[in-house]
Amino acid sequence: MSDVRSVLTDAMQRIGDGIDAEVLLLHALGKSRSWFIAHADDELDIDVQTAYMTLVDRRVQGEPVAYITGRRGFWSLDLEVTPDTLIPRPETELLVELALERLPRGTAAQVADLGTGSGAIALAIASARPQASITATDASAAALAVAIGNARRLRINNVDFLQGDWLTPLIFQRFALIVSNPPYIEANDPHLAHGDLRFEPASALVSGRDGLKDIRCIINDAREHLQPGGWLLFEHGWHQGEAVRKLLNAAGYIKVFTAQDLEQRDRVSGGRI
Repeated sequence: MSDVRSVLTDAMQRIGDGIDAEVLLLHALGKSRSWFIAHADDELDIDVQTAYMTLVDRRVQGEPVAYITGRRGFWSLDLEVTPDTLIPRPETELLVELALERLPRGTAAQVADLGTGSGAIALAIASARPQASITATDASAAALAVAIGNARRLRINNVDFLQGDWLTPLIFQRFALIVSNPPYIEANDPHLAHGDLRFEPASALVSGRDGLKDIRCIINDAREHLQPGGWLLFEHGWHQGEAVRKLLNAAGYIKVFTAQDLEQRDRVSGGRI
């Protein structure tokens, strides 16, 4: 048998990423990183090693680590993810930060999250603003099942989940804040054939020829569901800031802005009515 450290070293060389190799090893072991530090020179059980090599093979083939482990951290939450949901990404936390800036602590505001997927955005806001009421929608029943499961496991009770396309389920409802991370990739974008994107649901990624089909829909329809002074905030591609600001201005929103992520790329835009 081989020791834990040497097995990890071999996997790192195969995958080409030390973090991915370590995450998969800890998943196979069912152990924490502190355990690994203390037991790196222990012999690795052959059954665990075999299971680990299967996980490594999947990663070498390009399958995302989040789908292999079924988990992804977002905000302060440990979320279940499946191939039915988009994998939550760190840059989307900017959308949560901007939302919370518009929701004072203790507020009982009504908030909507459109296209919730794993529930990442809705649950992050709900956990930080427990007095707020969040309604999360998604057209996919499978994605909603994941989001509902995350809410139950995390014991977050101030989120309601509704099935339907964008704002369709929200008849006669109005909100102080509407947020969304909609699809925004162009249909012919070559990146769709590479990396993790190959494994994620196309319906959560692609939005027409210019990537703005769903954003146009949300911008136009959200006005009827915002309270006076209410905000619409949404994530978009790094090159779409100018285009979405024009769409927001044309639809009559005020205080239109675009915020940049940590890499100084346009990432979230919004406006209020």
